Amino acid sequence: MNGTSSTKGIFELGKAVLQAEAQAICHLSDTLNENFIKAVQILLACKGRVVVSGVGKSGHIARKIAATLASTGTPAFFVHAAEAAHGDLGMITKEDVVIAISYSGSSSELLAIVPTIVREGTPIIAITGSDSNPLANHATVNLNIHVEREACPLNLAPTSSTTVTLALGDALAVACLDAKGFGPEDFARSHPGGALGRRLLTHVKDVMRTGDDLPVVKDSASVLDAVKEITRKKIGMTAITNEANEVVGIFTEGDLRRLIEKVGDIRPISIASVMTKHPSTTTADALAMEAAKVLETTLRNQLLVVDKNNKLIGALHIHDLMTAKVI
Repeated sequence: MNGTSSTKGIFELGKAVLQAEAQAICHLSDTLNENFIKAVQILLACKGRVVVSGVGKSGHIARKIAATLASTGTPAFFVHAAEAAHGDLGMITKEDVVIAISYSGSSSELLAIVPTIVREGTPIIAITGSDSNPLANHATVNLNIHVEREACPLNLAPTSSTTVTLALGDALAVACLDAKGFGPEDFARSHPGGALGRRLLTHVKDVMRTGDDLPVVKDSASVLDAVKEITRKKIGMTAITNEANEVVGIFTEGDLRRLIEKVGDIRPISIASVMTKHPSTTTADALAMEAAKVLETTLRNQLLVVDKNNKLIGALHIHDLMTAKVI
C-alpha cells in the first residue's frame, strides 16, 4: 500500500463521512413537519418525567438525549428497553412521556414494553426511520428520521441515522427550553460544578476579601504607611478611605515602583498626593465574572468592593477569581 495514497484515502474518507452526516441533518431539517410541533407540545404538557428508551446504538443516543433534556429544564431519565421489561417499567407512570428510539421501528425489546405503556395511558413519541412500522403505529406521534444511506461505506453501521437522531433530540430539547423561558441562570443551577455554573452563580461577595484581609489606610496616612499595609495584606495594593470610610483612592505596588523611580525618597510623601483617585469598583452582589471583565478592561489585578454609598466593604484580586475557577 502506498503511504501517500493511504493517507489521502483516509483524509478523503473522513471528509466523506462528515459530509454524508451533514447532508443527512440538512435533509431532516427540510423534511421536519407538524409532528415535531406535536412532539414538543406533548413534552411541554408532561407533568411527570420524560423517559427516553432504546437498545444498542439507539440506547446510547437515548441516554444522551435524556441528559440534554434534563440539563435544559425538561426532567428526563434513560431506561434501557430490555431492563424495562424486567422491572424498570415500574418507573413509568401515566404522568410521564416516553421517547422510544428505534430506526427500524421493530426493536423487539421496545415493542415488548409498548403495550403496557399504551395501557397506562402514557404518551409515546417514537423516533424511527419511516412513517409506517410497528413502533410508529403504536406511538402518539412518530418523528421520521429516514436517511438515504449510512455514512458507513458498507451502509451497515449506524452512523448517519444515529447522528440525525441525536440532532433531533437536541432540537426537541432546545424547543422546550425556549418555550419554558429557560435562561442562563437556570442552566447554571443544573450545572453548579461546571465552568458555566461557577461563572453565573458566583458573586463578588463569595470570593472577596474582608475584615483583617482587607488592605486599607486613611487618606491622612503616609506612603510608608501604605507600603506597610500592602506588605501585610499581600495582594499588591491598598485602598484609601476618608474618615467616613468612603473610597477615595487606591495605591498599588506598580504605583510604588513608579513613584520611587520618579522621586527616590518616599518618606515625606502623603498617600493622598500620589494615590490613584476614583478607582474602579464593584459591588458585593455583582457576578464575579463581571468583576473579571472590569479587571480585564482596566488592565489591573485588583478591584475594590463598595456599597451603594461608596463605602469600602471588600477587595478582590484576580487570583481570587482564579482560585474560585471563575476565570
